[in-house]
Amino acid sequence: MSEDSSSALLTDHYELTMLQGALHSGAAERRSVFEMFARRLPEGRRYGVVAGTGRFLELLERFHFGSAELDFLSDHGVVDERTLDWLARFRFNGDIWGYGEGEAYFPGSPILVVESSFAEAVILETLALSVFNHDSAIASAASRMAVAAGDRPLIEMGSRRTQERSAVAAARAAYVAGFATSSNLEAGRSHGVPTGGTAAHSFTLLHDNERHAFQAQLESMGNGTTLLVDTFDIERAVRHAVELAGPELGAVRIDSGDLAAHAGRVRAQLDDLGATSTRVVVTGDLDEHSIQALAVAPVDGYGVGTSLVTGSGSPTVSLVYKLVARARGLERDTPLEPVAKRSVGKPSRGGRKWALRRLDNRGTAIAEEVYGHEPITEVGTRPMLQPLVRGGEIVGREGVHDARDRHRAAVEELPEQALRMSRGDPALPTAFL
Repeated sequence: MSEDSSSALLTDHYELTMLQGALHSGAAERRSVFEMFARRLPEGRRYGVVAGTGRFLELLERFHFGSAELDFLSDHGVVDERTLDWLARFRFNGDIWGYGEGEAYFPGSPILVVESSFAEAVILETLALSVFNHDSAIASAASRMAVAAGDRPLIEMGSRRTQERSAVAAARAAYVAGFATSSNLEAGRSHGVPTGGTAAHSFTLLHDNERHAFQAQLESMGNGTTLLVDTFDIERAVRHAVELAGPELGAVRIDSGDLAAHAGRVRAQLDDLGATSTRVVVTGDLDEHSIQALAVAPVDGYGVGTSLVTGSGSPTVSLVYKLVARARGLERDTPLEPVAKRSVGKPSRGGRKWALRRLDNRGTAIAEEVYGHEPITEVGTRPMLQPLVRGGEIVGREGVHDARDRHRAAVEELPEQALRMSRGDPALPTAFL
């Protein structure tokens, strides 16, 4: 999908049939509030990370029904003529609030709040959920990996392990949550994510021998490049690498085997050869647990692929988008009334919500407080919702670097138990007040 194409059909069929039914009943223009939240975190996780806000706003800006979209809906009998006429005139004119991208969230956190007519809000459901469920899953996993890595940089390199557009979104979400670079060039172009990469095993195998391959890479990319040393014999490869590049060699990469043991031997060998500043980077099916296990190894950086782009076992964070309030009449000043599901195992809480994060006197978060009225912000609390859209105009646009800074601050604010890799309950209790 091109950057200027419509995003309106990135939705489910039933969003438009609900719209048609609401137009028929006369309820389509009732003022309504939808909220997006998670009933629970993925099993064993202690916090989640909001990601995808910037992408959602970009897609919202292109959420309109042009002739191509309307022709498709008409030709396939998806909706009737009255609904097609409504869609042809559609532009979102409501208000949206949300947690800032990069924020931590907990069960019940009202991550996104949409207030508009029922018709305008309901057709955004699938778009919002598909963006936030994917990106938040990636960012939540990436954040745990970044915590496990500490000061050692992480490289996102999972593009070949997921769908091509998901790869771009995953690289963006990983950068928000603390990864230093990505191998994905489209993420660099579209979102400003720093990119990097050197060579794979095929480059070594292409040449007549490993020395020739290393020599070609060094001459092409300079001595600061990273040489992949595990195609054949690691010890011999490291010796060749230092002989050719000298102590200015940037890094060596190990992609297989017992990474901790290999890293220790390679570090000792590099130091013996005088390449004391050459870094050791490891890759190969890493996740947050294996990264943490490598904390005592002489490793200078990690490359993560499959586990990152699959959410490290949780490819979705199961966010839902529910109607929580609606007006009984059509007049703008008609009061909103709470509505809620009572389904067993899938309940919702009625009424528009506001959220504060409560902090102790050291600035550490101690609770998520969700109110049924707009609370007064006091010392020791901070409001979580910020305006994203007012009257249909996007007001909360920001760059990926701002989201990355927010995430860093959000993690620093969490209590120590939130950062443990072991399975546990949510680090903050959610109080509904």
